[in-house]
Amino acid sequence: MMKLKGKIVSLRAIEPSDIDVLYQWENDTETWNVSNTQTPYLCFVLEQYIASAHQDIYSVKQLRLMICNEEERAVGSIDLFDFDPNHLRAGIGILVADKSDRKKGYAFDALNVLVDYCFSILNLHQLYCNITIDNEASILLFQKQGFQVTGIKKQWVRDGDVYKDELLLQKIKG
Repeated sequence: MMKLKGKIVSLRAIEPSDIDVLYQWENDTETWNVSNTQTPYLCFVLEQYIASAHQDIYSVKQLRLMICNEEERAVGSIDLFDFDPNHLRAGIGILVADKSDRKKGYAFDALNVLVDYCFSILNLHQLYCNITIDNEASILLFQKQGFQVTGIKKQWVRDGDVYKDELLLQKIKG
């Protein structure tokens, strides 16, 4: 199995054996507000997604990789979405699922590995992410990796009765 290695994590393709953990993560309502999810995922839908995960990023315009710690346990996932081979850019999303696995450096190391992969292998020109203004941990994570806030979408995300501003952060290959 091909892996992208960091200092404390490795990134690998999704395997059929990941179905249970993905089902758990995708149906965790605590993370729905950051993933723009509003309805539960069916196991069937995730099985179909995993079955098609082998497709080339140039065809499906997205890539999801599992983040594995030193013990090879999946602690989260990192995604490229809206891959645009014409403008050489993509969006990034990241999840470290269990709160007990956060603040251990997994997300930062995974982000470093993916950014390097995007700029050196995919030859992208830029990466971006969208983060609600109250998600300070994610903003700091991406800024620590060199992303800069380049825009703000006012009242972009509805969370119950509240509308939150969303930041656009970009990292240009330099």
